[in-house]
Amino acid sequence: MNKLLILVLVFASCATQTQKSTDDLNLASKLQEVSEINILRDKNYHNWGSSIVKAEDGKYHMFYAQMSKELGFSTWLTDGIVSHAVSDHPAGPYVFKEVVLKGRGKGYWDAHTAHNPRIKYFEGKYYLYYMSTNVGDKELTVEEFAQARKSGISNKYRALVRENQRIGVAVSNSINGPWERLDVPIVLPSGPIAQITCNPALTERPEGGYIMILRGDKPNVKYANGSSPTQSELIRSQAIALSESPVGPWEIQPKAAVGNLNSEDPAIWYDQKRKRYYGIYHAFGYMGMITSTDGINWEKAKHYKVLDKAIKKSDGTEVSVHRLERPYVYVENGEALVLTVAALDMDGNAYSLCIPLK
Repeated sequence: MNKLLILVLVFASCATQTQKSTDDLNLASKLQEVSEINILRDKNYHNWGSSIVKAEDGKYHMFYAQMSKELGFSTWLTDGIVSHAVSDHPAGPYVFKEVVLKGRGKGYWDAHTAHNPRIKYFEGKYYLYYMSTNVGDKELTVEEFAQARKSGISNKYRALVRENQRIGVAVSNSINGPWERLDVPIVLPSGPIAQITCNPALTERPEGGYIMILRGDKPNVKYANGSSPTQSELIRSQAIALSESPVGPWEIQPKAAVGNLNSEDPAIWYDQKRKRYYGIYHAFGYMGMITSTDGINWEKAKHYKVLDKAIKKSDGTEVSVHRLERPYVYVENGEALVLTVAALDMDGNAYSLCIPLK
């Protein structure tokens, strides 16, 4: 009996070591220098998070978030739109093509914004996942909605818009549309996330079905007096959801992917060569990478830190930014080719950036 137990423990130890030995992806070492062709700017809009898909036309299609410079960066929560750009190369240059999604107005769950898109191709169709919101059964005046557009949740109007954030999807047979939206959100907060669902990222599972990593607030975060924290004090949590279909129903798993770190904007992909999932998120100052062999139990990757706020340019200078968020890794034929990020520069202008990977 003791010999059998020893053999079991040896085999288990060997399996664990084999799993760990496959975790050798070092994205930081693959980062290449960038130039202006890798940056997508707009004179009238702040460009934000993006994702890429290669379509049937052989070109690369980027779907990205935009906020009007006239209304201000903080209107991502109230007036965001999702736009479509095209390139012959995965790292750019990208050229604007069209606006694809915006808030549908009163009476819809996605009344007031379309933000943080992820484009995917599954089962012969294109799926454009996004975040949107509404004001529930409330009626806001023009002045009250103007307050909701302002940064922070110190006023009740922005808090109302914030707490109604949900994830939806638009589906098309063609990368050029038309896009058909679902009439209800596809995943609601539960388990390790509370109040909101936003910032979806997903991929196919090797055994079949789909896996999503998404963001919400950590449940039961209250002060001793029972009051809730402000937005800057919220502890964000990343959850895992599983589904047999790209549109759901999605079942949020009990265990958080990232539960004890104030992080957001996760991305996810499955590495066929290494037989494991990787995820990358921003933790307010740097990009970190996590990994999992089953999609449920996650840990920091061996090469955890991917990027801070300094990015090297081909002219020898550095891109220094105030905020660097919304990471996304474009994978083609099993290789990570591009890391896209959203950058807010020191002058208050935001743009989408594609970092080529070796």
